Amino acid sequence: MKANSETVIEEVRQLVAKIIETNPAKVDLDARFEDLGADSMMMLEILVAVEKKFKIEIPESDLPKMTSLKEIINILNSR
Repeated sequence: MKANSETVIEEVRQLVAKIIETNPAKVDLDARFEDLGADSMMMLEILVAVEKKFKIEIPESDLPKMTSLKEIINILNSR
């Protein structure tokens, strides 16, 4: 799966923004979720939401790598 398309990036941006309750415009490729107010439970919610949206499995061991939109896209590309 190649997740470089603007559509996929925007879908992930919207998921993340909804979970961490922030404006999607703040969720740019390099913005760290921690800096946007995400806690560990929100990060787990993001992992589950991405799995459901794209019908893939992401091991929980990848959770620490999911620090930004760019990193989630990298994980999607590796699947």
